[in-house]
Parts: sequence; C-alpha cells; structure tokens
Amino acid sequence: MKVLMKILAIVFIALLASTGVAQESNSYRFSLEDCLRFAFANSYDRKSMELTGETLETTYEQSKQQRLPNLNASVGQNFSNNENGWSTSGNVSVGSSVTIYQGGNISKTIEQNRLNMERNEVQLERYDNQLTTQILQGFLTILGNQELLKYQLEVLNTSREQMKQGRARHKVGAILESDLLLLEAQYYSDSNNVVDTRINIDNNLLDLKVLLSMDPTDVLEIISPDTDNLDNLMASLPEEEEAVSLALEYMPELRMSDYDIRLAEKGVDLARGNYFPTIAANANVGMGVLSFDGDGNSKWYGKPTESVGVSMSIPIYSRGQTKANVKKSRIALEQAQFDYEQSALTVRQSVVQAYRNVVSAFNSYKVSQVKENAYSKSFNAYNIQYQYGTITTVELLQQQNAYLNVLNTYIQNKYSLVMKRKILDIYMGKPIEL
Repeated sequence: MKVLMKILAIVFIALLASTGVAQESNSYRFSLEDCLRFAFANSYDRKSMELTGETLETTYEQSKQQRLPNLNASVGQNFSNNENGWSTSGNVSVGSSVTIYQGGNISKTIEQNRLNMERNEVQLERYDNQLTTQILQGFLTILGNQELLKYQLEVLNTSREQMKQGRARHKVGAILESDLLLLEAQYYSDSNNVVDTRINIDNNLLDLKVLLSMDPTDVLEIISPDTDNLDNLMASLPEEEEAVSLALEYMPELRMSDYDIRLAEKGVDLARGNYFPTIAANANVGMGVLSFDGDGNSKWYGKPTESVGVSMSIPIYSRGQTKANVKKSRIALEQAQFDYEQSALTVRQSVVQAYRNVVSAFNSYKVSQVKENAYSKSFNAYNIQYQYGTITTVELLQQQNAYLNVLNTYIQNKYSLVMKRKILDIYMGKPIEL
C-alpha cells in the first residue's frame, strides 16, 4: 500500500510539473526593429513563400539539366513452356538519348524558370513591406495609447485632488453640492478613460503578437523611442520628385510587373518554338541474350548489338493549336505591358499622395503641438485659480475637457506624422527605424 501511495505521489508531482511547463510563457522587450526581425523569422506566411522559392529554385536547377543526355538500362526475363518443357531467357541493354534542337525551347524554359525564381524573391520583398507597414501601424498605435495613458493618469491625479478639495470645501459651505457632484463625475469619467485606454493597449499588444506570429500568452513589452522632437523627420525628407524616382526604382510591385513582361515574352517564344522541328539523337547497347532450356542447359545466342541514330519530328498540322497558343501568349504579353504602365502610374500617384500627406501631417502636428502646450499651461493656471476660489467648477471642468481634447488631437497628429513619414520610407526602400 505504501508503495502504491508513493507511485501515485510521483505521478501527481509529474503531472503538476508538466502542467507548469505547458503554461510557461516567454517574455520579450522589443523595439520596432526587434519586432520586425522576430516577425520575419517566425511569420508562417513568409516561411511558406520561402518554401515556394525553394521549389522554384529546384525547378530552375533541374531544367538546366535538360540539355544533358539521359541514360537508361533495361533488364528483361522471359519464361516459356513448350514440348521441350520450361525455358527462360533474358536480355540486358543500356540506352541514351539527347535532344539536339527543339526550337530553342530548352533554353527558353530555363530562362523562364529563372525569372519565376527571381520574381518570387521580389514578391517576398513586397510581403515584407506589407508586414512592415502593419507592424509599424500596430507599434505606433501602442505608443500613442501609452503616451495618452501617461497624460490621463496625470489628469486623473488632478481630478482626484480636485474631488478631495471639493469635498472639504463642500463641508464648510464654500461650494454647492452640485459643484461637488460635477467634480466627482469628472473623476469617475477620467478613471473610466484610464481603464479604456489600458484595455486598448492590451488589445493592441494582442494584435501585434498576431502580426509577429507570437504566442498570445507571451508577455510583450514595447521599448518607446525618443519622439519628443520630430523635426528631424522633415530634415531628411527629399524633394518630391526624388522620392518618386526612388520609389519607381525600388517598389516591388513595379519590379514584379517588369518580371511579368519578361515572362510573357518567354511565353511567346515558347509558343512559337512549337513551329520548329525537334531533333534528337539516341544510342543503345545490347548485352546479348542468355537462354536456358528445359534440361537446364544454357547458351548465349545472338551477338551484342550497338545502335546509334538521329530522329527528327516535324510539326505539320496541329489543328490550329500552335497558332492559337502563339496568339494567346501575345495577348498575355500585351496585357502584362498594360499592367506595367498601370502599376507605374499607381506607384507615382501613391508616392506623390504619401509625400504630400507627410507635409500635411507635419503642419498639423506643429499646430497641435503649440495648442497642447498652450492648453496645458492654461489648464494648470485654471486649476490654481480654482483652488483660490476665483473661478467656478464649471469653468474649471470646461477647461480640463478642452485640454483633453487638444491633447488627444496632439497625440494622434504626432504618431500620424511618424506613420506617414515611415510609409514614405518604405516606398523609397529605406530601412525602417525609430
């Protein structure tokens, strides 16, 4: 019985240990750059695209070997039964063939496979840009809410002191009960704002973990960069036409469209190659035939054979299939050229719009910065005046709410500027740093 109890205790402890391991989570403290590195290393979509790239590379490497001759060996064994009984015979041969000419389709197929492989690499760059944009937006949203929370906590402390002072003043009859109720309502409203912002931050962190392919139970802490002075964002801003030129040279969407044109050109060449004959050479060596009769006697008969030959297959009539394929491939090429022009126009429009959004966002940020500074000082002054009883509760709370509105606008404009400026950097192929 004691032995059984010991075994049960050991099993119970093991179960507790395994449960503890299963519930263990990791902790991370990430800057934006850390987030990007982690996402690129762990994104399942990105890994899938990398596997596609490996498949395309394998296809490309294999297609280069189509220029080489193949080599086949055959072994045959036959059994027969006649008036002399059972007999068996066998043969062994080795053969090889190689395509000498196929309308240039082998070289064109190799080039086509190479283009597909390189296009996938550019497509991976486009995915990285899209993922970077999403992570940047999520990261800045968290920073904005964290900064908002910091100010909200300061305002909450002020509201708490106002409520305490209001209760003391109400006891001595210095203010009306309605004024005290307004102060209490403001305090609870400010408390609710803090709770809502904390919930938003938790939800923002969860959204960011999804983008990073991170376990939701992991602890993620954001390292806040220095965003006190954003004037340097404009100091590094190039001229509009230079930004457009850089984007036209870098944007993966445009380079992918260029690859589509080159692939379509190869498609036309491959379709036209079916008009030409195919020339192949072959060689074969037979090793002779060994026969066994019903009495168990064996003998070789026939002589070893060697053969070499050249064959030509000439397409004469394909029921219009080749002609139709050439026409469709030319239509595909024309469509790819149109798509490239449309992509170039879209990129230019997007970059011009993004550039002007940066200029507009900077102006809005500077205006809101001045207003936030002014309303902050005004609110502090009103708070002092209220302590001395020179203004009413209504006037104080009006100024406090006005300050909160200006503060919200300032924080939104601040991180909107950072977001729009960094999006422009993505368009221009610049590294994303905060």
